Amino acid sequence: MSANIIPYFKSNDRAFTILHGDCTDLLSRFDFKFDLIFADPPYFLSNGGISIHAGKIVCVNKGEWDKLDSTWSIDEFNKLWLTLCRNKLKENGSIWISGTYHNIFSVAKTLTELDFKILNVITWAKSNPPPNISRRYFTHSTEFIIWARKSSKTPHKYNYELMRMINGGKQMTDVWRFPAIARWEKSCGKHPTQKPLSVLTRIILASTSAGDWILDPFAGSSTTGIAANLCGRRYLGIEKELEYVNLSYFRRIELDNEGIQSSYARKLSDLHIATARESFLREPITDYGVDLPF
Repeated sequence: MSANIIPYFKSNDRAFTILHGDCTDLLSRFDFKFDLIFADPPYFLSNGGISIHAGKIVCVNKGEWDKLDSTWSIDEFNKLWLTLCRNKLKENGSIWISGTYHNIFSVAKTLTELDFKILNVITWAKSNPPPNISRRYFTHSTEFIIWARKSSKTPHKYNYELMRMINGGKQMTDVWRFPAIARWEKSCGKHPTQKPLSVLTRIILASTSAGDWILDPFAGSSTTGIAANLCGRRYLGIEKELEYVNLSYFRRIELDNEGIQSSYARKLSDLHIATARESFLREPITDYGVDLPF
């Protein structure tokens, strides 16, 4: 079943698909099971506050998509999309959800209520956080990423040995130190909450296998999809804002340039190490296997 769903864009190798629309509508309109879900849901912080960007004071309002409808509570919103995502996960599948203290506690509560098993709460410690202009509290320099599996009884995928190799032969901890997005990641434009490829690459390498299907219900600029394709995985993104659907399209088209693809791979240290161990990472997907129903 795929009730009249037409992709906005599907790459020639069918490894990257983007849908334009609201995930709370589209996820209920097709049948497909994913190996992994990454979600960076709205933080609902567009309240007229200010921050520092590139040395200038800027408003933190990101758009109407980051404002919570007055008829909803944040818990209700999280329960809706997480329920839909749970139905799209394979039994051994897992989900990663990024957030800050503004929404991550609601997400964790909802995951527990829906019988997910929380595995880790990753602390992403930013090496270049924006300064604290109010000087009334400690500088915010971290974000949190919850990792949970669908079933408490069915084992999930975790590439332990690869993570240990990436970490210099030591066990990988739940504190990851990465900078925010670099200039080269904004070559086609940027999303206001865009995550760095380094973070998504580690998530994908840690918890998927070659050819796996990854869903991002709040795709933004499709960093998840770019990282997925660089790692030899397949991707479906859903994005409500047409501006960012177009940005996703241009980023994926850019990746068809072999020089740019190689440049990205060299700049992502986790991927560079993984490629040396697993040759399939850089090979094109030629066996489509189970494909999306649209």
